[in-house]
Amino acid sequence: MKHSVKLFLAILTFLLLTAGAIFAGETESVTEVMSELVLQIGIILFAVRVGGMLVKKIGIPSVLGELLAGVVIGPYALGAIQIPVFFPHGIFPLHEGALAVSPELYGFATVASIILLFASGLETDIPLFLRYSVAGGIVGLGGVIFSFALGDLVGVMLLGVEFMDPRALFLGILSTATSVGITARILSDRKKMDSPEGVTILAAAVFDDVLGIIMLAVVLGLVAVMSGSGDGTVSAAAIGGIAGRAFGIWLGFTAAGLIFSKRIASFLKVFRHSFDFSVCALGLALILAGVFEKEGLAMIIGAYITGLSLSKTDIAAVIQERIHGLYEFFVPLFFAVMGMLVNVQELFSPEVISFGLLYTVIAVLAKTVGCALPSLALGFNLKGALRIGAGMVPRGEVALIIAGIGMTAGILNDQLFGVVIMMTLLTTLIAPPFLNFVLKIPGRGTRKDAKSSEMESLTWDFVNDEIADLVVDILLKDLKAEGFYVQMMNIDEGISQARKGDIALSITEEENRVTIETAPEDTAFVKTSMYEVVLRLNESMEHLKSSADPAQMLRDLTSGEARSDKKLLKLVSPRCISTELKGTTKEEIITEMVDLIIRGGYVTDRALILEDVMGRERSMSTGMQHGIALPHGKTDGIRAMTIAIGIKKDGIDFNSFDGKPSRLFIMVVSPKKESGPHVQFLAAVSILLKEKELTERIINAKSVDEVHRLFTGN
Repeated sequence: MKHSVKLFLAILTFLLLTAGAIFAGETESVTEVMSELVLQIGIILFAVRVGGMLVKKIGIPSVLGELLAGVVIGPYALGAIQIPVFFPHGIFPLHEGALAVSPELYGFATVASIILLFASGLETDIPLFLRYSVAGGIVGLGGVIFSFALGDLVGVMLLGVEFMDPRALFLGILSTATSVGITARILSDRKKMDSPEGVTILAAAVFDDVLGIIMLAVVLGLVAVMSGSGDGTVSAAAIGGIAGRAFGIWLGFTAAGLIFSKRIASFLKVFRHSFDFSVCALGLALILAGVFEKEGLAMIIGAYITGLSLSKTDIAAVIQERIHGLYEFFVPLFFAVMGMLVNVQELFSPEVISFGLLYTVIAVLAKTVGCALPSLALGFNLKGALRIGAGMVPRGEVALIIAGIGMTAGILNDQLFGVVIMMTLLTTLIAPPFLNFVLKIPGRGTRKDAKSSEMESLTWDFVNDEIADLVVDILLKDLKAEGFYVQMMNIDEGISQARKGDIALSITEEENRVTIETAPEDTAFVKTSMYEVVLRLNESMEHLKSSADPAQMLRDLTSGEARSDKKLLKLVSPRCISTELKGTTKEEIITEMVDLIIRGGYVTDRALILEDVMGRERSMSTGMQHGIALPHGKTDGIRAMTIAIGIKKDGIDFNSFDGKPSRLFIMVVSPKKESGPHVQFLAAVSILLKEKELTERIINAKSVDEVHRLFTGN
């Protein structure tokens, strides 16, 4: 962690000095504004990555690290530090008006919020939503009513305003949003994803978002009418009209989108290439977001409806994959900008702290009680109701977006925005231990026996993570073909959920391990499905072997013209060379070579390296021709690519292609998750296969230094 912080500070210093040299002596111009903007975005991108990485190390969601990174580098903190000549007003100068950041930077954050809600709409599981619409709808509605009413009343009490005051209304809306991502991770870890409580939470969270968005549209309409009236009041009839109009627009666009979703998808497919129609789908979200804003509603409503409309089309998964890069670029930037809007001085004022703590307590209680009470009427006992209430506690993305809308509209000031940020941070931190605690309470959560809520785990370990990826991809496609509804709960952590009727599967992929959790009575189905997947994959591999002979492809390395970077040979260190290997078997030689690799200083797990190199060797011998063998592998047991050279003058049987004993062993081991010239080095070494005289000189060398000199050409 210390190295990450030092790296971040070094990069930040470099950017400051570079930008200072650029801006010194310039006058205000469009070019300068744009230059400042791109510099700010560059710094933000580094800051959010470091912030997210640091908080994840201590088990906190990365979104909080991104938010806090924005607070730290924002105009109310480090961003306001004046740097003479270079930045006399700071890197992120405090701007006048409702926003603390520049309009240009906030514009990027607005686009990010549209991408975020568009992606959320795409991920919505409409069949799950409809199947559990009664239970999820009642629970979600209870949580929204309690949260909105109590959040509004906190504003009434502490601000001394009426219930219909815009500030109190916004505090009510901000209390309704639920961030289900954190809950999904905990449910999966506790093997409760397909339990009655887990399914109800997931369905209720969808209702929460939908109802919260509708209420935002209503409140924005009310605020517009209030600001237009002389006394700032609005009649009950006007409230009904505004609510009816907002709900009507939302329902009309949503219904039209779902009804014509296939036609919309067909239109987008006119652009043929998946990248093209994915970008156009996002363009459609931007257009609808603009239309909704023009109608006095929030942009995010239009974006969410667009995603929702496309969520059950055959191109939904493709669009999600294609816009993932944009999502990773823009969304962390959004959280950072939200953090920059936090007035640090106001945040730590006694008034904001006391207001924020009370608002947070009420927000937690409102969700817990508001969702738990309806659950008691839906067949859950007190334990089950408490679990559902706890699962609905965390707030997140939608709350921050609504808070940003409140800031730009001039409804929320610095103090209230700080209160909202505090509530979002605290509920996100409180939710995991709270939910874990109630899930540990023994006993079922329903009054009557439901289908077993105890999950059974089935685990398969494959040769490597590439095979695991293939198995999961094929399995998910097969499940969809069987009529299952498949949903990615957490792309980064490889968590998927598949559901059909009362069969539910939670699928987790970690490196080369695939784990499926399901009810005990469904394990036979899971085992059969995995058997079919592995059987088909094995058949495909056999067909691949018959159509392309890897052994012949390796032999072809020694024929024809060859071009490779011989500079890579200089990566060999003398301390990783031995001229007197002792082993008499393949296993003993590879073990000795791994011990030479250790001398490079980058090994973190000797046993894992040995296991991965031997695994590669079992798939096909690396014994080449003319007495050379190239044992190699990629592993998580090493930090950087390392090469070792070993010589066994008498030679051993290494199952070489020409049947002759291998005498010269060159091993290369690289980390799995980092790029490096692993294959390029192997290609460079293959040149030795063509230079038999050089090979013999290396094998017969008298010292390590001579081997190093001959091999590297020094």
